[in-house]
Amino acid sequence: MDRLTVRLPTDLIRRFDAAAAERGGRSRFLRRLIERAAQAALPELAAPSVTRLDSKLSLRLAPDDMALLELEAARTGLSRTQWTVALIRRRLHERPQLSPSEAIAFIGIQRELRRIGVNVNQIARALNTAVLEGKVLDLEVAQLGDFAVEIRAHLGGVHDAFKGNLHYWSDR
Repeated sequence: MDRLTVRLPTDLIRRFDAAAAERGGRSRFLRRLIERAAQAALPELAAPSVTRLDSKLSLRLAPDDMALLELEAARTGLSRTQWTVALIRRRLHERPQLSPSEAIAFIGIQRELRRIGVNVNQIARALNTAVLEGKVLDLEVAQLGDFAVEIRAHLGGVHDAFKGNLHYWSDR
């Protein structure tokens, strides 16, 4: 039997319990309400957008090929099934397939780029609101230039990482 869990505000659950007390308790009353709702004519619902993995593919490999597959999968930090699925998805969808370590690295890069973006916005806001002269203005402009260089370096790293990922999953 399946289970249904619902989080409700305290006031609502107290009122529901009061109504359920006269009707055999919380579970019985809730079950009756769900049965009535399920029997009512419901409008046609669109198919859920969640993709279920209902299809299965089986492969038979020679022992040598299976050993190589397991070694390669382990090298990338994936199980042999995950590695095989990533290979197929790369070919079908032409998108990078990230291992857990690659995904963590990309999250770190994204965090750093966000941090740099916040700093650039703060400097730009300060330059727009303040009247700066001489050395102070020169320092702010130089700092913006340093951030631009850092951003380009990070973007180059992201580009290289994606290029390497695409090359790995492509024909060799």
